[in-house]
Amino acid sequence: MSELIFFYGTLMAGFARRRRAGIDDKLTYMGRGQIRGQLFDLGLYPAAVPGSDGTVWGEVYRTDAPDEVLRALDDIEGYRADDPDKSLYMRQLADVVLPGGHTDRAWVYFYNAPLGQAPLIASGDYLAHVTGK
Repeated sequence: MSELIFFYGTLMAGFARRRRAGIDDKLTYMGRGQIRGQLFDLGLYPAAVPGSDGTVWGEVYRTDAPDEVLRALDDIEGYRADDPDKSLYMRQLADVVLPGGHTDRAWVYFYNAPLGQAPLIASGDYLAHVTGK
């Protein structure tokens, strides 16, 4: 069974993080997408938090090996299903608007720690934020 995954930060194309995890060959790019929420700049990577205010832009991928891919992503994102309160990010299903405008459900990693003084990325687009576009 295939699953959709939404990346909004350093796991998007153009960053080396996902390639180093060894899962690129198990992901099929579906296009740019968006979720409801807010995006913050933590310095080395972004943090998305769910909410009805704002839009977070990213990339949508399909995988036919969800157990293997999600296990690798859980490790990268510090998600512990057995102890979610101590997880850096929480993996949750969220509505994602796909290219063409239809909505589907995708796995998203939402930040699960204090944001401190992290600035809001008003555009909701981490790639544009770091490239200055």
